[in-house]
Amino acid sequence: MDWYVLLLTYQDYTLMLVHKAYRYELDPNNCQRSSLLQHAGVARFAYNWGLEQRIKSYRANQGDERFTDAMKQHKLLNRLKKSQFPWMYQCSKCAPQEALRDLDRAFKNFYRGLKSGNKVGFPRFKRKGVKDSFRLTGTIRFKGRRIQLPRLGAIRIKEKRETYHSGRILSATIRRRADRWFVSITVREEVADPGPIRREAVGVDLGVKTLATLSTRTTFPNPRALGRQLKKLRRLSKSLSRKERGSRNREKAKLRLAKMHLKIFNIRHDTLHKLTTYLAKSHSKIVIEDLNVSGMMKNRRLARAIADVGLYEFRRQLEYKCTWYGSQLIIAPRVFPSSKRCSSCGHKKDGLLLSEREYHCETCGIRIDRDLNAALNLVTVSLPETLTACGEDVSHRDSSGITMQTLAKQEPNISLGQ
Repeated sequence: MDWYVLLLTYQDYTLMLVHKAYRYELDPNNCQRSSLLQHAGVARFAYNWGLEQRIKSYRANQGDERFTDAMKQHKLLNRLKKSQFPWMYQCSKCAPQEALRDLDRAFKNFYRGLKSGNKVGFPRFKRKGVKDSFRLTGTIRFKGRRIQLPRLGAIRIKEKRETYHSGRILSATIRRRADRWFVSITVREEVADPGPIRREAVGVDLGVKTLATLSTRTTFPNPRALGRQLKKLRRLSKSLSRKERGSRNREKAKLRLAKMHLKIFNIRHDTLHKLTTYLAKSHSKIVIEDLNVSGMMKNRRLARAIADVGLYEFRRQLEYKCTWYGSQLIIAPRVFPSSKRCSSCGHKKDGLLLSEREYHCETCGIRIDRDLNAALNLVTVSLPETLTACGEDVSHRDSSGITMQTLAKQEPNISLGQ
Protein backbone atom coordinates (compact mmCIF):
# COMPACT_ATOMS: atom_id res chain seq x y z
CA MET A 1 0.00 0.00 0.00
CA ASP A 2 1.42 3.37 -1.01
CA TRP A 3 0.80 6.02 1.60
CA TYR A 4 2.28 9.06 3.28
CA VAL A 5 1.50 11.03 6.41
CA LEU A 6 1.44 14.82 6.72
CA LEU A 7 0.72 16.43 10.08
CA LEU A 8 -1.58 19.45 10.14
CA THR A 9 -1.55 21.22 13.52
CA TYR A 10 -4.48 23.38 14.56
CA GLN A 11 -5.14 25.30 17.78
CA ASP A 12 -6.62 22.48 19.82
CA TYR A 13 -5.94 19.26 17.90
CA THR A 14 -3.67 17.64 15.32
CA LEU A 15 -4.79 15.97 12.11
CA MET A 16 -2.95 13.55 9.87
CA LEU A 17 -3.32 13.69 6.10
CA VAL A 18 -2.97 10.05 5.09
CA HIS A 19 -3.05 8.19 1.79
CA LYS A 20 -4.87 4.89 2.17
CA ALA A 21 -5.91 2.20 -0.28
CA TYR A 22 -9.27 0.42 -0.09
CA ARG A 23 -9.98 -2.65 -2.16
CA TYR A 24 -13.39 -3.75 -3.42
CA GLU A 25 -14.32 -6.73 -5.55
CA LEU A 26 -16.15 -5.86 -8.74
CA ASP A 27 -19.17 -7.68 -10.11
CA PRO A 28 -19.08 -6.76 -13.84
CA ASN A 29 -21.35 -8.11 -16.53
CA ASN A 30 -20.01 -9.68 -19.73
CA CYS A 31 -19.80 -6.39 -21.60
CA GLN A 32 -17.95 -4.74 -18.74
CA ARG A 33 -15.57 -7.71 -18.48
CA SER A 34 -14.65 -7.19 -22.13
CA SER A 35 -14.00 -3.50 -21.48
CA LEU A 36 -11.84 -4.30 -18.46
CA LEU A 37 -9.78 -6.77 -20.50
CA GLN A 38 -9.45 -4.20 -23.26
CA HIS A 39 -8.17 -1.54 -20.87
CA ALA A 40 -5.68 -4.02 -19.38
CA GLY A 41 -4.51 -4.87 -22.90
CA VAL A 42 -4.00 -1.20 -23.81
CA ALA A 43 -2.01 -0.60 -20.62
CA ARG A 44 0.11 -3.68 -21.31
CA PHE A 45 0.74 -2.59 -24.91
CA ALA A 46 1.77 0.92 -23.83
CA TYR A 47 4.17 -0.50 -21.22
CA ASN A 48 5.79 -2.90 -23.71
CA TRP A 49 5.90 -0.22 -26.42
CA GLY A 50 7.59 2.22 -24.06
CA LEU A 51 10.10 -0.40 -22.91
CA GLU A 52 11.00 -1.27 -26.51
CA GLN A 53 11.44 2.42 -27.39
CA ARG A 54 13.73 2.97 -24.42
CA ILE A 55 15.91 0.00 -25.34
CA LYS A 56 16.22 1.16 -28.96
CA SER A 57 17.00 4.73 -27.91
CA TYR A 58 19.70 3.59 -25.51
CA ARG A 59 21.41 1.50 -28.19
CA ALA A 60 21.14 4.05 -31.01
CA ASN A 61 22.00 7.35 -29.29
CA GLN A 62 24.84 8.75 -27.20
CA GLY A 63 24.92 10.83 -24.04
CA ASP A 64 21.74 12.18 -22.51
CA GLU A 65 19.80 11.52 -25.73
CA ARG A 66 19.71 7.84 -24.81
CA PHE A 67 17.28 8.53 -21.97
CA THR A 68 13.68 9.72 -21.94
CA ASP A 69 10.81 10.02 -19.48
CA ALA A 70 7.12 9.18 -19.22
CA MET A 71 5.87 12.56 -20.44
CA LYS A 72 7.95 12.52 -23.64
CA GLN A 73 6.88 8.97 -24.41
CA HIS A 74 3.22 9.80 -23.81
CA LYS A 75 3.38 12.75 -26.24
CA LEU A 76 5.02 10.53 -28.86
CA LEU A 77 2.38 7.84 -28.36
CA ASN A 78 -0.41 10.40 -28.78
CA ARG A 79 1.08 11.49 -32.13
CA LEU A 80 1.26 7.90 -33.35
CA LYS A 81 -2.11 6.83 -31.97
CA LYS A 82 -4.27 8.23 -34.76
CA SER A 83 -2.29 6.68 -37.61
CA GLN A 84 -0.86 3.47 -36.13
CA PHE A 85 -2.93 2.60 -33.06
CA PRO A 86 -6.49 3.90 -33.64
CA TRP A 87 -7.96 1.09 -31.53
CA MET A 88 -6.52 2.76 -28.41
CA TYR A 89 -9.21 5.46 -28.65
CA GLN A 90 -11.75 2.90 -27.40
CA CYS A 91 -10.18 3.02 -23.93
CA SER A 92 -9.48 5.76 -21.43
CA LYS A 93 -6.36 7.82 -22.05
CA CYS A 94 -5.35 7.24 -18.42
CA ALA A 95 -4.55 3.54 -18.94
CA PRO A 96 -1.56 4.02 -21.30
CA GLN A 97 -0.45 7.19 -19.53
CA GLU A 98 -0.27 5.54 -16.12
CA ALA A 99 1.43 2.48 -17.65
CA LEU A 100 4.22 4.69 -19.00
CA ARG A 101 4.55 6.29 -15.57
CA ASP A 102 4.92 2.84 -14.04
CA LEU A 103 7.63 2.08 -16.61
CA ASP A 104 9.43 5.31 -15.75
CA ARG A 105 9.28 4.41 -12.07
CA ALA A 106 10.67 0.94 -12.82
CA PHE A 107 13.68 2.45 -14.62
CA LYS A 108 14.31 4.90 -11.80
CA ASN A 109 14.35 2.01 -9.33
CA PHE A 110 16.70 0.09 -11.61
CA TYR A 111 19.20 2.96 -11.90
CA ARG A 112 18.93 3.69 -8.18
CA GLY A 113 19.73 0.05 -7.47
CA LEU A 114 22.82 0.22 -9.69
CA LYS A 115 24.13 3.23 -7.76
CA SER A 116 23.41 1.82 -4.32
CA GLY A 117 24.51 -1.73 -5.06
CA ASN A 118 21.07 -3.26 -4.44
CA LYS A 119 19.83 -5.93 -6.81
CA VAL A 120 16.94 -4.40 -8.75
CA GLY A 121 16.01 -6.24 -11.92
CA PHE A 122 15.80 -4.60 -15.34
CA PRO A 123 12.18 -3.91 -16.41
CA ARG A 124 10.71 -6.83 -18.32
CA PHE A 125 8.03 -7.08 -20.97
CA LYS A 126 4.54 -7.93 -19.74
CA ARG A 127 2.64 -11.00 -20.90
CA LYS A 128 -1.06 -11.32 -21.58
CA GLY A 129 -2.94 -12.97 -18.74
CA VAL A 130 -0.14 -12.43 -16.20
CA LYS A 131 -0.95 -9.75 -13.63
CA ASP A 132 -3.44 -7.91 -15.83
CA SER A 133 -3.99 -4.46 -14.33
CA PHE A 134 -4.37 -0.78 -15.16
CA ARG A 135 -4.83 2.47 -13.30
CA LEU A 136 -7.33 5.27 -13.89
CA THR A 137 -7.49 8.86 -12.66
CA GLY A 138 -10.10 11.55 -12.99
CA THR A 139 -13.71 11.47 -11.88
CA ILE A 140 -14.11 8.41 -9.66
CA ARG A 141 -17.03 8.21 -7.26
CA PHE A 142 -19.41 5.74 -5.66
CA LYS A 143 -23.12 5.56 -6.40
CA GLY A 144 -24.63 3.26 -3.82
CA ARG A 145 -23.23 -0.20 -4.56
CA ARG A 146 -21.67 0.91 -7.85
CA ILE A 147 -18.39 2.63 -8.62
CA GLN A 148 -18.22 5.15 -11.46
CA LEU A 149 -14.99 4.79 -13.45
CA PRO A 150 -13.81 6.91 -16.41
CA ARG A 151 -14.87 5.42 -19.76
CA LEU A 152 -16.03 2.21 -18.06
CA GLY A 153 -19.17 3.60 -16.49
CA ALA A 154 -20.83 2.37 -13.32
CA ILE A 155 -19.75 -1.13 -12.29
CA ARG A 156 -21.43 -3.03 -9.50
CA ILE A 157 -19.34 -4.02 -6.47
CA LYS A 158 -19.89 -7.06 -4.28
CA GLU A 159 -19.84 -5.19 -0.98
CA LYS A 160 -23.19 -5.55 0.82
CA ARG A 161 -22.65 -2.47 2.93
CA GLU A 162 -21.97 1.21 2.45
CA THR A 163 -18.49 2.26 1.41
CA TYR A 164 -16.21 2.48 4.43
CA HIS A 165 -13.85 5.20 3.23
CA SER A 166 -13.93 8.97 3.43
CA GLY A 167 -11.92 11.67 1.75
CA ARG A 168 -10.91 12.46 -1.80
CA ILE A 169 -10.37 9.61 -4.28
CA LEU A 170 -7.12 10.13 -6.19
CA SER A 171 -6.92 7.06 -8.42
CA ALA A 172 -8.30 3.59 -8.99
CA THR A 173 -6.22 0.52 -9.83
CA ILE A 174 -8.16 -2.34 -11.41
CA ARG A 175 -6.54 -5.75 -11.19
CA ARG A 176 -7.57 -9.24 -12.27
CA ARG A 177 -6.85 -12.28 -10.12
CA ALA A 178 -7.97 -15.60 -11.59
CA ASP A 179 -11.48 -14.80 -12.91
CA ARG A 180 -12.19 -12.08 -10.33
CA TRP A 181 -11.74 -8.33 -10.76
CA PHE A 182 -10.76 -5.99 -7.92
CA VAL A 183 -10.51 -2.22 -7.71
CA SER A 184 -8.15 -0.52 -5.26
CA ILE A 185 -8.87 3.15 -4.73
CA THR A 186 -6.27 5.50 -3.30
CA VAL A 187 -7.93 7.97 -0.93
CA ARG A 188 -6.48 11.01 0.78
CA GLU A 189 -8.07 11.14 4.21
CA GLU A 190 -7.82 13.52 7.11
CA VAL A 191 -7.72 11.61 10.37
CA ALA A 192 -7.02 12.61 13.95
CA ASP A 193 -3.56 11.96 15.33
CA PRO A 194 -4.03 8.87 17.54
CA GLY A 195 -1.30 9.85 19.98
CA PRO A 196 0.92 7.36 21.79
CA ILE A 197 -0.57 4.12 23.12
CA ARG A 198 -0.17 3.65 26.89
CA ARG A 199 0.19 -0.11 26.97
CA GLU A 200 2.96 -2.64 27.53
CA ALA A 201 5.78 -3.17 25.07
CA VAL A 202 6.15 -6.49 23.30
CA GLY A 203 8.91 -8.38 21.54
CA VAL A 204 7.96 -10.43 18.48
CA ASP A 205 9.97 -13.37 17.25
CA LEU A 206 8.94 -14.63 13.82
CA GLY A 207 9.41 -18.22 12.82
CA VAL A 208 8.37 -21.03 10.52
CA LYS A 209 6.89 -23.55 12.95
CA THR A 210 5.10 -20.78 14.84
CA LEU A 211 4.30 -17.62 12.92
CA ALA A 212 4.92 -15.25 15.84
CA THR A 213 5.89 -15.72 19.49
CA LEU A 214 5.33 -12.69 21.73
CA SER A 215 7.17 -11.83 24.91
CA THR A 216 3.77 -11.99 26.63
CA ARG A 217 3.90 -15.79 25.96
CA THR A 218 1.17 -15.48 23.34
CA THR A 219 1.76 -17.51 20.18
CA PHE A 220 0.20 -17.26 16.74
CA PRO A 221 0.22 -20.47 14.67
CA ASN A 222 1.54 -20.47 11.13
CA PRO A 223 -1.36 -21.12 8.71
CA ARG A 224 1.08 -22.67 6.20
CA ALA A 225 -1.02 -21.36 3.33
CA LEU A 226 1.24 -22.92 0.70
CA GLY A 227 2.37 -25.99 2.62
CA ARG A 228 -1.15 -27.27 3.31
CA GLN A 229 -2.23 -26.82 -0.32
CA LEU A 230 1.00 -28.01 -1.93
CA LYS A 231 -0.28 -31.48 -2.80
CA LYS A 232 -3.36 -30.10 -4.54
CA LEU A 233 -1.28 -27.40 -6.21
CA ARG A 234 1.03 -30.00 -7.72
CA ARG A 235 -1.90 -32.02 -8.98
CA LEU A 236 -3.44 -28.97 -10.68
CA SER A 237 -0.08 -28.00 -12.20
CA LYS A 238 0.39 -31.49 -13.58
CA SER A 239 -3.13 -31.43 -15.00
CA LEU A 240 -2.41 -28.13 -16.75
CA SER A 241 0.82 -29.40 -18.31
CA ARG A 242 -1.03 -32.35 -19.85
CA LYS A 243 -3.60 -30.24 -21.66
CA GLU A 244 -3.13 -29.31 -25.32
CA ARG A 245 -2.07 -25.72 -25.86
CA GLY A 246 -4.84 -23.53 -27.21
CA SER A 247 -7.62 -25.87 -26.15
CA ARG A 248 -10.58 -24.94 -23.95
CA ASN A 249 -9.65 -27.66 -21.48
CA ARG A 250 -6.28 -25.99 -20.98
CA GLU A 251 -7.99 -22.66 -20.23
CA LYS A 252 -10.19 -24.38 -17.66
CA ALA A 253 -7.17 -26.05 -16.04
CA LYS A 254 -5.32 -22.72 -15.99
CA LEU A 255 -8.27 -21.07 -14.25
CA ARG A 256 -8.43 -23.81 -11.61
CA LEU A 257 -4.73 -23.36 -10.89
CA ALA A 258 -5.09 -19.57 -10.70
CA LYS A 259 -7.96 -19.90 -8.22
CA MET A 260 -5.81 -22.09 -5.99
CA HIS A 261 -2.98 -19.55 -6.04
CA LEU A 262 -5.49 -16.82 -5.16
CA LYS A 263 -6.77 -18.87 -2.23
CA ILE A 264 -3.21 -19.29 -0.90
CA PHE A 265 -2.59 -15.56 -1.29
CA ASN A 266 -5.79 -14.66 0.58
CA ILE A 267 -5.06 -17.01 3.50
CA ARG A 268 -1.56 -15.63 3.97
CA HIS A 269 -2.51 -11.96 3.76
CA ASP A 270 -5.58 -12.35 5.96
CA THR A 271 -3.43 -13.88 8.71
CA LEU A 272 -0.76 -11.19 8.44
CA HIS A 273 -3.31 -8.35 8.46
CA LYS A 274 -5.03 -9.69 11.58
CA LEU A 275 -1.71 -10.16 13.40
CA THR A 276 -0.21 -6.78 12.51
CA THR A 277 -3.44 -4.93 13.34
CA TYR A 278 -3.59 -6.63 16.74
CA LEU A 279 0.02 -5.72 17.51
CA ALA A 280 -0.28 -2.10 16.38
CA LYS A 281 -3.48 -1.52 18.38
CA SER A 282 -2.59 -3.43 21.54
CA HIS A 283 1.02 -2.46 22.34
CA SER A 284 2.85 0.84 22.68
CA LYS A 285 6.20 -0.50 21.50
CA ILE A 286 6.77 -3.42 19.15
CA VAL A 287 10.27 -4.82 18.69
CA ILE A 288 11.11 -7.11 15.77
CA GLU A 289 14.37 -8.33 14.28
CA ASP A 290 16.00 -7.07 11.10
CA LEU A 291 16.05 -10.48 9.45
CA ASN A 292 18.31 -11.34 6.54
CA VAL A 293 15.52 -12.89 4.48
CA SER A 294 17.56 -13.16 1.28
CA GLY A 295 20.26 -15.06 3.17
CA MET A 296 17.70 -17.33 4.80
CA MET A 297 16.19 -18.11 1.40
CA LYS A 298 19.52 -19.63 0.30
CA ASN A 299 18.81 -22.63 2.50
CA ARG A 300 17.17 -24.92 -0.04
CA ARG A 301 15.53 -27.02 2.67
CA LEU A 302 13.75 -24.07 4.28
CA ALA A 303 13.35 -21.64 1.38
CA ARG A 304 9.76 -22.61 0.56
CA ALA A 305 8.64 -22.53 4.19
CA ILE A 306 10.29 -19.14 4.78
CA ALA A 307 8.71 -17.66 1.66
CA ASP A 308 5.34 -19.02 2.78
CA VAL A 309 5.51 -16.97 6.00
CA GLY A 310 5.74 -13.58 4.25
CA LEU A 311 8.36 -11.94 6.49
CA TYR A 312 8.74 -8.80 4.39
CA GLU A 313 4.98 -8.32 4.10
CA PHE A 314 4.68 -8.60 7.90
CA ARG A 315 7.22 -5.83 8.42
CA ARG A 316 5.72 -3.63 5.68
CA GLN A 317 2.23 -3.82 7.16
CA LEU A 318 3.50 -3.20 10.66
CA GLU A 319 5.38 -0.06 9.61
CA TYR A 320 2.37 1.88 8.35
CA LYS A 321 -0.11 0.49 10.89
CA CYS A 322 2.07 1.65 13.78
CA THR A 323 1.86 5.16 12.31
CA TRP A 324 -1.92 4.92 12.03
CA TYR A 325 -2.59 3.65 15.54
CA GLY A 326 0.06 5.54 17.52
CA SER A 327 2.42 2.69 18.43
CA GLN A 328 6.19 2.62 17.98
CA LEU A 329 7.99 0.07 15.82
CA ILE A 330 11.60 -0.73 16.70
CA ILE A 331 13.82 -2.81 14.44
CA ALA A 332 16.54 -4.63 16.37
CA PRO A 333 19.83 -4.76 14.44
CA ARG A 334 21.05 -8.04 13.00
CA VAL A 335 23.99 -8.09 15.41
CA PHE A 336 21.67 -8.35 18.40
CA PRO A 337 21.94 -11.96 19.73
CA SER A 338 18.28 -12.50 20.54
CA SER A 339 18.41 -16.30 20.26
CA LYS A 340 21.87 -16.91 21.75
CA ARG A 341 21.46 -14.72 24.85
CA CYS A 342 19.74 -16.00 27.99
CA SER A 343 16.72 -13.89 28.86
CA SER A 344 17.20 -14.69 32.56
CA CYS A 345 20.88 -14.04 33.33
CA GLY A 346 22.21 -12.51 30.10
CA HIS A 347 24.72 -15.25 29.33
CA LYS A 348 25.46 -15.59 25.61
CA LYS A 349 26.20 -18.86 23.88
CA ASP A 350 28.91 -19.10 21.26
CA GLY A 351 26.75 -21.17 18.93
CA LEU A 352 23.18 -22.38 18.64
CA LEU A 353 22.01 -25.00 16.17
CA LEU A 354 18.79 -24.51 14.26
CA SER A 355 17.58 -27.90 15.49
CA GLU A 356 17.80 -26.80 19.16
CA ARG A 357 14.25 -25.66 19.77
CA GLU A 358 14.75 -25.33 23.53
CA TYR A 359 17.24 -22.90 25.02
CA HIS A 360 19.26 -24.33 27.91
CA CYS A 361 21.51 -21.93 29.82
CA GLU A 362 24.62 -23.50 31.36
CA THR A 363 25.01 -20.58 33.78
CA CYS A 364 21.60 -20.33 35.45
CA GLY A 365 20.18 -23.68 34.34
CA ILE A 366 16.97 -22.27 32.85
CA ARG A 367 15.17 -24.20 30.12
CA ILE A 368 12.87 -22.18 27.91
CA ASP A 369 11.42 -22.32 24.44
CA ARG A 370 13.87 -20.89 21.93
CA ASP A 371 11.38 -18.49 20.30
CA LEU A 372 10.05 -17.25 23.64
CA ASN A 373 13.60 -16.60 24.83
CA ALA A 374 14.27 -14.51 21.72
CA ALA A 375 11.05 -12.54 22.20
CA LEU A 376 11.94 -11.80 25.84
CA ASN A 377 15.33 -10.50 24.73
CA LEU A 378 13.81 -8.36 22.00
CA VAL A 379 11.41 -6.58 24.35
CA THR A 380 14.42 -5.12 26.23
CA VAL A 381 15.74 -3.39 23.10
CA SER A 382 15.20 0.35 22.85
CA LEU A 383 16.36 2.24 19.76
CA PRO A 384 15.81 6.01 20.00
CA GLU A 385 16.27 7.74 16.65
CA THR A 386 18.03 10.77 18.13
CA LEU A 387 21.47 11.62 19.45
CA THR A 388 22.41 12.49 23.01
CA ALA A 389 23.48 16.01 23.98
CA CYS A 390 27.11 14.93 23.63
CA GLY A 391 26.52 13.68 20.09
CA GLU A 392 26.68 9.99 20.95
CA ASP A 393 24.80 7.72 18.57
CA VAL A 394 22.17 5.89 20.62
CA SER A 395 20.33 4.38 17.68
CA HIS A 396 21.65 0.94 18.67
CA ARG A 397 21.22 1.05 22.44
CA ASP A 398 19.15 -1.40 24.46
CA SER A 399 17.32 -0.71 27.72
CA SER A 400 20.30 -1.78 29.85
CA GLY A 401 22.34 1.11 28.44
CA ILE A 402 24.67 -1.09 26.37
CA THR A 403 25.27 0.16 22.84
CA MET A 404 25.81 -2.18 19.94
CA GLN A 405 29.31 -0.75 19.49
CA THR A 406 30.14 -1.67 23.09
CA LEU A 407 28.59 -5.09 22.57
CA ALA A 408 30.79 -5.64 19.52
CA LYS A 409 33.90 -4.83 21.58
CA GLN A 410 32.85 -7.32 24.26
CA GLU A 411 31.92 -9.97 21.67
CA PRO A 412 34.71 -10.28 19.07
CA ASN A 413 32.53 -12.52 16.87
CA ILE A 414 30.03 -9.71 16.24
CA SER A 415 30.72 -7.59 13.17
CA LEU A 416 28.93 -4.26 12.84
CA GLY A 417 29.28 -4.46 9.08
CA GLN A 418 26.86 -7.42 8.81
